Amino acid sequence: MESSLALGRLELTPGSAPVEGGPPQGRPHLHGCVPLSHQVAGHKYGVDKVGILQHPDGTVLKQLQPPPRGPREMQFYSMVYAEDCCDPCLLELQNHLPKYYGTWSSPDSPNDLYLKLEDVTRRFKKPCIMDVKLGQRSYDPYASQEKREQQIRKYPLMEEIGFLVLGMRVYKVCSDTCDSYDQHYGRGLGKDTVKDGLAKFFHNGASLRKDAVLASIWRVQRILRWFESQRQLTFFASSLLFVYEGLPSSSARPLSSPVGTSSLSPIVGKTSTFSSGEAEIPAGGGAEEEEEEEEEEEEGGGDAQVEVRMIDFAHVFPSDSHDQGYIYGLKHLLTVLEQILCDAS
Repeated sequence: MESSLALGRLELTPGSAPVEGGPPQGRPHLHGCVPLSHQVAGHKYGVDKVGILQHPDGTVLKQLQPPPRGPREMQFYSMVYAEDCCDPCLLELQNHLPKYYGTWSSPDSPNDLYLKLEDVTRRFKKPCIMDVKLGQRSYDPYASQEKREQQIRKYPLMEEIGFLVLGMRVYKVCSDTCDSYDQHYGRGLGKDTVKDGLAKFFHNGASLRKDAVLASIWRVQRILRWFESQRQLTFFASSLLFVYEGLPSSSARPLSSPVGTSSLSPIVGKTSTFSSGEAEIPAGGGAEEEEEEEEEEEEGGGDAQVEVRMIDFAHVFPSDSHDQGYIYGLKHLLTVLEQILCDAS
C-alpha cells in the first residue's frame, strides 16, 4: 500500500537537521502544559531534548523526534487514523494504540511539533504502569553497525527473551506510595529472573493482583492475534504500555473526564495542527467507547481497570511477511505472565 511504503522511504531519505533547541531553559511549563508526572520510560521533558508533556485538556504531547524518526512516527499515526482508511488490518490496529488527535504546537515555540495522544492512564486513580519493549532486536534494518552493537550491548538477552522491561511504577496499598523501577532494573533481569522481575509489577505489597495478570494476558493475546493476521508492517524498538488500577476494586472508580476531554475523538484524515489558542478539537463519541469497553468485558477477558496499548512507532516499516521478532516476544511474554499466574494458584 502506498501510505505504508512511505514509511520505508523516510529511512532512505538523508535526515535533515534535528529540531533546534528542545525545552527552553528555565521554563518547565509550556503554555499551560506540564511534564508528564507518571512517565516510567523514554525521553523526559526537561531532561532530554525531546520529551512528553501533559496538556490541560487531559491528552499527552509527545515531542517529535529529529528526522527521520519523528516524521516516520507521525506518518504512521496519520496512516492508521486516516479518514479514508478502509484497511481492516489498520482499523483493527486502532484498538491497540493510544487514540491520535493530530499534532500540536505552542505559540511560544511554533517550530516544536508534538503528537497529541490519548493519556491511557488518565482514568485511573492510582495507575500502575509498565513499559515493555518488544521484539528480538531493538535496532531497525537501517541502523549503523555502531548503533546495532550499542543496542546489543545494552541488553544482550533481547534476542533470546524477546522483550525488555524499560520501567515500572507500582502502587503499594499498605503505605499508599509507589515503587519505581528504571531501565537498569529491566536490563538486570536474566532468563532465570525475568519471571520474578515481571511479577513485581503485579504485586501491591499485600498480594499478587491475579485479576490484573489475567486481564493483561487477555489483552496481549488480542495483540498477538493481530500480529499473526497481518503481513504489511514490521515494528522495531516499539513497546507495550501496561496500566492497571492500583486501588482495590471497591474504591477505584474511573475518573470523570475534565471539561473538554470528553469531546475528544481520534483524528482521521489530514493531520491537524493544534495551537493552544485554537479550538480545533474534533467532537465525538465518549458513549461509543464506553459501549466498546462493556462489550469487551462481556467477552470474558476484558477489564475496564486494565489497559495494554502499543506505543513508540519511530521504527515501523512496510513488510510482506509476518513480524516474527515481535511475535516471538509476545509469545514469550505471554508464557511468563501465565507462569506468574500459575505460580500464584
